[in-house]
Amino acid sequence: MSGYSQSPRVLKGGLILLDADSAQVQKVIALQYNSDTLSRSLQVQTTGAEAGRRSEAVRFTAPAIETIRLEAEIDATDHLEFPDQHEAVIASGIAPQLAQLELLAHPGSAQLLDRNRQAQAGTLEIAPIEAPLLLFVWGRKRIVPVRISEFAIVEEAFDPLLNPIRARVTLALRVLSVEDLGFAHRGGGLFIAYLQAREKLAASVPAGSLSALGLGGL
Repeated sequence: MSGYSQSPRVLKGGLILLDADSAQVQKVIALQYNSDTLSRSLQVQTTGAEAGRRSEAVRFTAPAIETIRLEAEIDATDHLEFPDQHEAVIASGIAPQLAQLELLAHPGSAQLLDRNRQAQAGTLEIAPIEAPLLLFVWGRKRIVPVRISEFAIVEEAFDPLLNPIRARVTLALRVLSVEDLGFAHRGGGLFIAYLQAREKLAASVPAGSLSALGLGGL
């Protein structure tokens, strides 16, 4: 046996923290298991149909507001069968992986302490803490800047020390467009590339015909 397999390599979905100014990757979080489902909703941004007014021709005011929802599983069961090879899992279960995801929802402790020092020193105006640019990656053709709008963890099993060993993480991610970030922002450029990739995919579909709809003309 040569060991050669024709099975395609399965890519991992995940998240990337990026410094928007330098484009330096700060952290990569790959999902242990890809979600079986990925739901997307698009809220169309148009004008011409305001309440109490006669409808007009549809006019886009901005890109649609897209929300991505997925559920990720994290499981240490397989690792627990080989304790000598996975000492970190034996010590803490999947708590480190959960903590890594949780920290996406918080500013850093050092930033909070620095903000407190500024307040104690009498700084008149303290700017909100800017987070790194968060990217959602689902294959090479789907890389989008996002903001976490919903985050939930359900811990389902524990080891004898009450470390979690199995959990489900639910994420709702709002895609950030040029309307949110601007065209000069690195995230804005990534959104344009994402939109162009969708346009290219749509253009690859063979053109439909009126006859397929039972029509001879309009």
